[in-house]
Amino acid sequence: MQTSIRQLIEERESRFLSPRAMLSSQSRGRDREEPPCPIRTCFQRDRDRILHSKSFRRLKHKTQVFLAPEGDHYRTRLTHTLEVSQIARTISRGLQLNEDLTEAISLGHDLGHTPFGHAGETILNELAPGGFKHYEQSLRVVEKLETEGRGLNLTHEVREGILRHSKGTGAVLTRPDRGKNPSLEAQVVRVSDIIAYVNHDIDDAIRYGLIQLSDIPEGIIQSLGQTHSQRINKMVCDVIHASLDGGLETVTMNPNVHEAMLDLRQYLFKSVYAHSIPRKEARKLKKILSDLYHYSLEHHEQVLGRFKRDGDTLEQAAVDFIAGMTDRFAINMYTQIFLPQVWTRL
Repeated sequence: MQTSIRQLIEERESRFLSPRAMLSSQSRGRDREEPPCPIRTCFQRDRDRILHSKSFRRLKHKTQVFLAPEGDHYRTRLTHTLEVSQIARTISRGLQLNEDLTEAISLGHDLGHTPFGHAGETILNELAPGGFKHYEQSLRVVEKLETEGRGLNLTHEVREGILRHSKGTGAVLTRPDRGKNPSLEAQVVRVSDIIAYVNHDIDDAIRYGLIQLSDIPEGIIQSLGQTHSQRINKMVCDVIHASLDGGLETVTMNPNVHEAMLDLRQYLFKSVYAHSIPRKEARKLKKILSDLYHYSLEHHEQVLGRFKRDGDTLEQAAVDFIAGMTDRFAINMYTQIFLPQVWTRL
């Protein structure tokens, strides 16, 4: 039997990747078995399924930090995802890990994010009976919501990486525990996510006029660098060298760089994220999402029919409906339902 291109790629992985890498041929597989692709490995297929999904396309119209910006250069949830993916691939390549797995997790990690950025997540967390976490919703998107409720049937490793990518304000790095830690590729995405957003959110905040570069504590600048590219390069190189120096037991950073990165994140929470959406606008967003949530429940037969999956409550269907919206879809739907239509006589 002729060897397939996929098998050649898998053989190349086993020869050239680190012994600590997750090999495509050793994946724990999918919930629903499928014939293997003759060309692509299982992780390459996962990457492609995410890239071609509706949820991925909607990220281009979802807020990252600054709400519905007029300028063309502010990040959206999509551009954030692409920056995470590139940083993660660079680190994975330096560590000789599986780039395809890393890329698939990166591209899928924020599929469950709400409209209006973290403000939307906070609002939906208050509305949903069981609370709301975007990383859990991202997993739900790929498992149950995409492809008319069939999900994308991704591999275990990609789904685990999506679920465990978020760290909020908690610890970024995990302690070495081979039995409990996610794959090293998933750990790479976890640290790449924060490297991406602490840097591009500074860039956007300065463009917005919320802060100036001189406002950032001098110690952080001295440790990480003066410019956007210097800071990213410093953190990426440090992750690679520190992880290799530690025998690649886990993805890690040197203490001084790690501490500076956490200090920068804390500075952003206090000086940027808390002020990125003015209170007046935040109240409007809460009213928009709250009214749409309750409207969808009251008119569930017309609104939620295609969102309700077997075994789901109406409340869960409403959460899925709201979380999947883009900023402009939410605003347009609210306008159509709750605001009077202007009538003009021709």
